[in-house]
Amino acid sequence: MVLAAGSAPGGTTVRATRRFDEWRDAIRHDFVALDMAPDRRTGGFSGSVRSATIAHLQVSEVHSVTQVCRRTPSLAGADREEFLQVGMVSRGTGVLEQDGRRTLLTQGDFAVYETGRPFTWSFGGAWELDVFTWPRHAVGLSAAESAAVTALRFAGREGFSGIVAAMLRGLLTEPPQLTPAGAVRVADEVGELMATLAIERADPSEVAGAPQVALLRRICDHIDAHLADPDLAPASIARAHFVSTRQLHRLFAGTGETVTRRIRRLRLERCRRELADRRRAGDSVTDISRRWGFPDLPGFSRAFRGAYGMSPTDYRSRSGS
Repeated sequence: MVLAAGSAPGGTTVRATRRFDEWRDAIRHDFVALDMAPDRRTGGFSGSVRSATIAHLQVSEVHSVTQVCRRTPSLAGADREEFLQVGMVSRGTGVLEQDGRRTLLTQGDFAVYETGRPFTWSFGGAWELDVFTWPRHAVGLSAAESAAVTALRFAGREGFSGIVAAMLRGLLTEPPQLTPAGAVRVADEVGELMATLAIERADPSEVAGAPQVALLRRICDHIDAHLADPDLAPASIARAHFVSTRQLHRLFAGTGETVTRRIRRLRLERCRRELADRRRAGDSVTDISRRWGFPDLPGFSRAFRGAYGMSPTDYRSRSGS
């Protein structure tokens, strides 16, 4: 998949074919490599993909016929890049399987899945799937939060999930014409809405009898509120919540990331957003990195390149800010 953080809004591309080998190549180009099998009992084959980009968010409309699409362990392990995707059924039905769950989606429903782990989509008859793709690092979900919500059905026409679905459909129906910096903000903010929806579904209000869940939520809120403090570290966090550092690390063991990694990930995200913000154009890279707890510019630049594949300066330039 050609999808780079900070990319400018791209024009719509359409790929249509009646040959299954070309279809497999089209899916690999616009998404990721899948092990795909058509239903040969249905006779003729057809498929089309229409995609556009809004910075690092790709919005796609996929039409085809009965088939099974598998992201096998070997395919998932072979890719260097990982993506978080939302699949919304607009016609027909689809069955998504990932992380030990299986859900049936009908018209308007949507679900979250990740390309870094095996998954399976099964479709019957003529169908349409709207797919929204972010680089995995651009969405503020921990590994545990994501694994707790993949392959769960979200109703696309009611409640908060209906609000999010309407926004996603609008982006696909008519991708907005934005400046590069504006596109980055839209991609980020829609991703944050999706992350909020996922977290609310994965952890539906602190369950009675689970004080550790409540403590972990308070600690995460504390980290969010103190990211700018260069002294934010496991020891200070533990002291603020009257627990030992060992207890703190145990709490985070189930989230899929360490305390230190969470702090760094969130700080880098704050820096990335400010680098793409034209309102911060007068702030130097050093100013931005120090504001979010990176006192050492070379260290920040290495961390940023490791997370986003380019230097902070290059990212700012590509974002048009």
